[in-house]
Formats: sequence, structure tokens, C-alpha cells
Amino acid sequence: MLDSLFSTTLTTTDLTFSTAVITILLSLVLGGMISYTYMKTNPNGYSQSFTLTMVLLPVIVAIIILLIGSNIARAFSLAGAFSIIRFRSAPGDPKDITFVLFTMAAGLACGVGSFGYAILFTIILCVLMVILNRVKFGVRKTLQKVLKVTIPENLGYEEAFAEVFAQFKVNYALSKIRTTELGSLYELVYTVTIDEHTNQKEFLDAIRCRNGNLDISLTMSPTMNDYQA
Repeated sequence: MLDSLFSTTLTTTDLTFSTAVITILLSLVLGGMISYTYMKTNPNGYSQSFTLTMVLLPVIVAIIILLIGSNIARAFSLAGAFSIIRFRSAPGDPKDITFVLFTMAAGLACGVGSFGYAILFTIILCVLMVILNRVKFGVRKTLQKVLKVTIPENLGYEEAFAEVFAQFKVNYALSKIRTTELGSLYELVYTVTIDEHTNQKEFLDAIRCRNGNLDISLTMSPTMNDYQA
């Protein structure tokens, strides 16, 4: 019974109404499971358009495979089906690409009639995603940020804040220096690595005491533009 469930595939090119309904409904359910898993493992933010896309994408891929039918045409359709990812905007997180491929694989499995395998690998991967998210696998315990400090011209910038960095155990690298206010002030740009347990307010207060309460900027989630600015 179990072996027959997992060995069932569409060996005929005839498309019946019952087969189409089962395939569409199952791929829709699997897409909903994957989308729900994505929302639960991405609490920092997600767009409604992307979550809806993950629900519908397995259905679309399954329909494409159903309509093509023959084994030879199916092989050519795989590249075309996976090229759908090109029409999506560039993702901000590599995990988004993983979930897109995940939904497409579920749709392909449903489209070729491997319903048992489609359900099996969807459940396994969804559970795996939840477990890895709960145990915070791969989460860094240190945060890399960009610190911009304005200092007066009479303050030596080479070792101006070395004592503060050592006090709070902050690794740093001076990446850029530029003058402001017609040369009367210097702006120092540091790449700093801060432990998650470090009190950032106390750290910035210590910096303020050294630079005479001039401008300080700590970028929480730096991009490449922040490093080059």
C-alpha cells in the first residue's frame, strides 16, 4: 500500500479531470504549507506578494507539467519551468531563492504524479526549516556595523578611541577618513564588530565623551554603500 503510493506517477499522456483536480488541490495545499513555513521562519518581515506567489507557484508548475505530458517534452519543460524565477525581482535574502525553488520542486512532483514524494519531502523540509530556525543555526553572535564619528582637528584620530574599543571588547578597523567643515573637523568611518551582549548605549556614550559630543552614527544593518560612503 505504502510502496504503491510512492511509486505512483503519471505514465500516460491522457489528462483526466479527476487527475487535474487532485494535482491542483494537492499542489495548492503544499504551496500553502511552504508559504506558512516561510512566514513562521522569517518573523523580521516579508511581503504579501511573495507569500502569495509561493502558494500559487506550485500550482502553475504542476499545470505546466500536466499539459506537456510526454516524457521527452517534460524534460525540456524543466528548464523552462525553473526559468520562472527570473521574472521575480531580485531577492534581498538568499533564503528567498531557496523557498522559490522549494515551491517549484513541489509543483514538479505533483505535476508528474509523485504525490507521495511531494508530500514527504515538503513535510521533511518544512520541519527542517522550522528546527533550524528555532535552534538559530548559523546565527552570528557578533554584529558587524559601521561607526561614523566626527572629531575636532586637534584630536589625533589614530588612537583616539582605542581605549574605548578595548574597554567594550569591540574589534575595529579604520576604513575611511575625511575632513568636514572646511577642514576644522574630521569624520572617521570604522568597521566594528560588536558582541550581541554589549551595551551599545554605553559604548556610544563613551565615544561621545571622547569626541566632544559631536556627531556619531552607528549603522545597524550596513550595506556596501555604507562602507563606501
